[in-house]
Amino acid sequence: MPIVAVNPATDSIIKTYPEMSSSDAGEALAQTERAFGQWRRRSFADRAVLLKKVADVLRKNQEPSARLMAQEMGKPVAQGRSEIEKCATGCEYYAENAERFLSPENIATDAVKSYVAFQPLGIVLAVMPWNFPFWQVFRAAAPALMAGNAVVLKHASNVPGCALAIEETFRQAGLAEELFRSLLIGSAHVAALIEHPHVKAVTLTGSTPAGKAVAAKAGEMLKKTVLELGGSDPYLILEDADLEAASEICAAARLVNCGQSCIAAKRFIVVESVRKAFEALLVQKMQGYRMGDPLKEDTTVGPMARRDLRDSLHEQVAGSLAKGAHLLLGGSIPQGPGAYYPPTLLTNVAKGMPAYDEETFGPVAAIIPVKDEAQGIRVANDSPFGLGAAVFTRDRKRGERIAAEQLEAGCCFVNAQVRSDVRLPFGGTKESGYGRELSSFGIREFVNIKTVYIN
Repeated sequence: MPIVAVNPATDSIIKTYPEMSSSDAGEALAQTERAFGQWRRRSFADRAVLLKKVADVLRKNQEPSARLMAQEMGKPVAQGRSEIEKCATGCEYYAENAERFLSPENIATDAVKSYVAFQPLGIVLAVMPWNFPFWQVFRAAAPALMAGNAVVLKHASNVPGCALAIEETFRQAGLAEELFRSLLIGSAHVAALIEHPHVKAVTLTGSTPAGKAVAAKAGEMLKKTVLELGGSDPYLILEDADLEAASEICAAARLVNCGQSCIAAKRFIVVESVRKAFEALLVQKMQGYRMGDPLKEDTTVGPMARRDLRDSLHEQVAGSLAKGAHLLLGGSIPQGPGAYYPPTLLTNVAKGMPAYDEETFGPVAAIIPVKDEAQGIRVANDSPFGLGAAVFTRDRKRGERIAAEQLEAGCCFVNAQVRSDVRLPFGGTKESGYGRELSSFGIREFVNIKTVYIN
């Protein structure tokens, strides 16, 4: 079946790509395995030179890459440029720090010499989503490559141009052609890739059902996985919060990438005494975002990536309204072409409504009123997900206590938008997955942590 790229702003077909056959995919894996055999013997210094060249190529191609993302999945070009810069920074970070992160660690025992060594595993299969089509790939590939592994990418089928552009980026930087490969195949072929003997580990960013399927197959094959899955991030607004600052941050956190982010703010849990004031401010801030053509510089909210995703989101809004939520902003599908959905704000959201119980993957914010901090923490944790969370308060010690000790999530922020940072570990708990990306923790996920004991 061909892979078709469709522009979500116009509904027009951009390009149709032939799907790679199973035999061609197998041959690609054999070539990558041979490339890995050479790459693993390269020094950290040699690998670092090439990863820094990758960063240079990314910046050189920043504009066409941003436009490609806008055309294939609707990201506004200004956000696309920032994404490419983040990829380049990530490559430089691992080029500069990988050797330190993976240096042997001497351990005092009764041996003459004993230490822990870190060695590459082989081919890492990266199954990646469309929402951050460059960053999601590079945040997995940069540490994997610097650790001495090879990478094979199965990208989302609606961003095939991005998949091939990433492969070309590595080639332009001088990496062996087979060391990083993009396989244009459908999701039905992922299980066969996991089963392939050359694939040693899998990293997936995507939905919780997709993560469970990959984990089950990888478990059957006894292969390591890192899973970064869905999220329904709570932002807890306490009675002593700076509401002006909080509303500004919350609007940005909900509408980044048209709300299509695992760590976008989704549930705004607001203490009742400041709820009305916060609602008014959040409506004002969200109204300041401009929905439109993602190729235009003044657009801050583009279309959603696909019409079916937009329609499913609208069903969640309608279902929540039918169960008693109140609409403060948006909530209607606009006329005309494209997968557009306006910034939408619901209040009086309660348990049993889709906006409370489910992940809303789009520009829809849900306000859940609570009486106090204790109830707010209970509501924040009342979710199958545990990726990110934030708390807003003028009392930093109070905020730190809540973030560090009481919120059930992998990334907890105080008075700030939850986001990934290459210097900090990133990942979740519960149905948001397991394992960590980024920082020193991320690069150690796909290595053999080997004990060496000498007498």
